Amino acid sequence: MGSVTGSVDLAGCEWLQYDYGAARMARGRPGLFTMWRYRELLPIPDGPVRYPVPIGGTPLLHAPALRQTLGTPYLWIKDETRNPSASNKDRATALVIEDGLRRGVETITTASTGNAAVATAFGAAAAGMRAVIFVSTDCLPEKLALMTQAGAWVFQVREGYAAAVDLSRAAARTFGWLDRNTGANPFTIEAKKTVAFEVWEQLGRRLPDVMIVPVGDGPTLVALDKGFTELVSCGLTTRQPRLIGVQAERCQPLVRAWLDEPTRPAELDPTATIADGIAVLRPAIGDAVLEVVRRDGGAMVSVTDDALLSAVATLAGRAGVGAEPAGAAALAGLEKAIEHDLINRTETIVLLVTGREVKAGQATYDPSRVTVVETLDEVERALTF
Repeated sequence: MGSVTGSVDLAGCEWLQYDYGAARMARGRPGLFTMWRYRELLPIPDGPVRYPVPIGGTPLLHAPALRQTLGTPYLWIKDETRNPSASNKDRATALVIEDGLRRGVETITTASTGNAAVATAFGAAAAGMRAVIFVSTDCLPEKLALMTQAGAWVFQVREGYAAAVDLSRAAARTFGWLDRNTGANPFTIEAKKTVAFEVWEQLGRRLPDVMIVPVGDGPTLVALDKGFTELVSCGLTTRQPRLIGVQAERCQPLVRAWLDEPTRPAELDPTATIADGIAVLRPAIGDAVLEVVRRDGGAMVSVTDDALLSAVATLAGRAGVGAEPAGAAALAGLEKAIEHDLINRTETIVLLVTGREVKAGQATYDPSRVTVVETLDEVERALTF
């Protein structure tokens, strides 16, 4: 098992620490290429993994046509859409549920703009758990349909995503549920750091020069930094990649903070961008994102909705990768970074494509499982299990 020796604080984000050494990552563990390959650096005990669905082990694509189009001969795409619910959120869900299964917890909760909610609903269904999801009232009906198809109970919170996070966390404390929320459960970072380990292995035990990542609440970028840091701690590399975070121009609180510039209302509206998956007004671990980016010599950039739509089309047409706008943000960010001389085209570059749209067929959501609320008392009255 991963021997957790303690934890440190990174700008309000808890980082678990291990007994590091090269043996922890010696060619990974035998068996399937999934995130459990790295369990020596995950906070789970010995014994069979109880989570029933393979997670991680997603491909690193060399995308020759896209390389030619962009003039980037060493470009790679880490395609997280190959996870079971089509996003990188499956990793965090799997590790949190694995912990819950071992402790006998029956219910998991999270707040989400969409993809983490779908991943939690699917993961709970596979593991035989109940899922209670909190979303804003503007959550897409298609995503509500996916959640209720998987048997989740969904609460739409009138005051928006930040209030949904607060209600979900309060419910976890009050009712003893598993708390999957970013910033509340360090296991979410632990799970997502396995992407860094996979990229290192897939590049022949080497690291890229730069990795470009969509940023909403911030755990994906921070987790990558933790994974790369642990490779250094294990003595397996001596450097870390630069990390470039990407936000939508219409909701870019961390880009504004990075540039140390005042924001305008038009730059802080989560409802105004098509990139709903990264449209977060109050990022849960935003301070940690900024610290990581500064330390590693990276940057934060914003991109327009038109650039996001163009990136979706380019990924499909030149790489054969389907992505939602938020998932395609890394490609849009690459073009912006090249334009601003943040990246040299001849560097080894990895784009993290975080998710794609999952279709619910012709189904609509089950209204008996979706309730609009404002308070925890309303949540308790609405639950029938």
